Amino acid sequence: MQTDFLVIGSGIAGLTFALKAAQRFPDKKVLVITKTQADETNTKYAQGGIAGVIDFEKDSFDKHIEDTLIAGDGLCNKQVVEIVVKEGVDRIQELIEWGARFDKESDGDYKLGKEGGHSEFRILHHKDITGKEMERALLEAAQSYANIEIVKHCFVVDLLTQHHLGYLVTKSTPHIECYGVYVLNRENNKIEKILSKITVLASGGNGQVYRSTTNPNIATGDGIAMVYRAKGRIENMEFIQFHPTALYEPGVRGQSFLISEAVRGDGGILRNKNGEAFMERYDPRKDLAPRDIVARAIDSEMKITGTEHVYLDVTHIPTDKFIEHFPNIYEKCRSIGIDVATQYIPVAPAAHYSCGGIKTDEWGRTSIKHLYAAGECASTGLHGANRLASNSLLEAMVFAHRCFIDAAEKIKSPSPIGGGSEGVAELVPDWKATGTTQPKEMILITQSLKELQQVMSDYVGIVRTNIRLERAAKRLDLLWEETEALYQTTAVSPQLCELRNMITVGYLIVKCAQFRKESRGLHFNTDYPYKSTLVQNIVL
Repeated sequence: MQTDFLVIGSGIAGLTFALKAAQRFPDKKVLVITKTQADETNTKYAQGGIAGVIDFEKDSFDKHIEDTLIAGDGLCNKQVVEIVVKEGVDRIQELIEWGARFDKESDGDYKLGKEGGHSEFRILHHKDITGKEMERALLEAAQSYANIEIVKHCFVVDLLTQHHLGYLVTKSTPHIECYGVYVLNRENNKIEKILSKITVLASGGNGQVYRSTTNPNIATGDGIAMVYRAKGRIENMEFIQFHPTALYEPGVRGQSFLISEAVRGDGGILRNKNGEAFMERYDPRKDLAPRDIVARAIDSEMKITGTEHVYLDVTHIPTDKFIEHFPNIYEKCRSIGIDVATQYIPVAPAAHYSCGGIKTDEWGRTSIKHLYAAGECASTGLHGANRLASNSLLEAMVFAHRCFIDAAEKIKSPSPIGGGSEGVAELVPDWKATGTTQPKEMILITQSLKELQQVMSDYVGIVRTNIRLERAAKRLDLLWEETEALYQTTAVSPQLCELRNMITVGYLIVKCAQFRKESRGLHFNTDYPYKSTLVQNIVL
């Protein structure tokens, strides 16, 4: 199969790019691949909202820029921060024109929320299911274009590069090119190749590497792992943001229910098991400090008191107001027997967002030609060492737009895929599965996944040490050897591919953490408790 634009992922970044490409080039095919249902994305689970300067009387671009730079702890690319903040307003307006509905006051003005690290009220939201509303609007808009095809239940296995033409490709190989992807079509269970002039990775995050995460099961770092295997550049993977307040439910593994930071923006107070409001001991901004500070404070209180969670107190917030702003959270708490009007909500940090990822420039270009990245899988320079709340959806839209602007010029070229007189379409081999068998025991995959998540949670969590990182590296090496042996001898399956990708992502997180000889933002190492005077990105 061949296409003009290939988009991997159907979240806000992927669909924004697809809509723009379809509108600008009605004669060209836009193929969107998603490994489950079209709406099962990290976007769908974003509760809080999207940050943007809407009220210019009280807010300004400069304030939003400054808040982002402060949260990023010295590692943000200031040029990129200015681009995202200033261009973001137009992208939000486009989203509204595509049909997204944000909450409004009685006078028609948008209701603006405030979250940790923000100096002003600037968060647009749709109750506490903002991401779900945005995903709905984008999918409905995409369905109106005949040249957009969304293929569900299609798992991307690897990127196609010169490696698949028989050439030796290393990190130092100049001009690595992407020709498309190999995919596992789950309808016929066969590996197929899809060739494309332009490939966009919008494959989301990697929260499933950890035992407890706010991310859905699909967030397995596939795009990041594929780019690394293709010898592309990855950076700053050590900066994993743990959301401070995931709902604590004893015995629950995997995806945790998120208690939005907007709850603290509306007055929620964190308390320890003794009922003490503890945040004032850690930061003058108290409960509205940036996420890295709040997550470490909660981690500290849990260790001091010997508990597995702290509490979020919303009992002083009028119940009707809480239900109006957070109906989804209210219903979830009620479903497990918590009356938020009279009881505290048990919360604990959970892996939430990857600030590092596939290294891109200001146009979303990766180190591999014809390959772009946008959304959580990308490292654009916006977030630095710590993401400011509600900046991620904004970044995804801005960079999807910028990827499209650059790709629109390249797609005009008459050159076939790969360039040259004939291109490489006929030279890319079909997938060979000879010599492989079906796995005899799925426990070989499921147990390795549990081991990976345990290692990452215990040794590479909110607080790290050199010895923990060393132990993690050794255990991941063993898991990698076992999984690669399995991959070489058994038939490809989504479970095996995801495990392979997550082990790669775990390795990248550990390696970047070992290279950073300081504590900065989301990376806190007790062996290097202070910031280094050398401010640098860690690129692998």
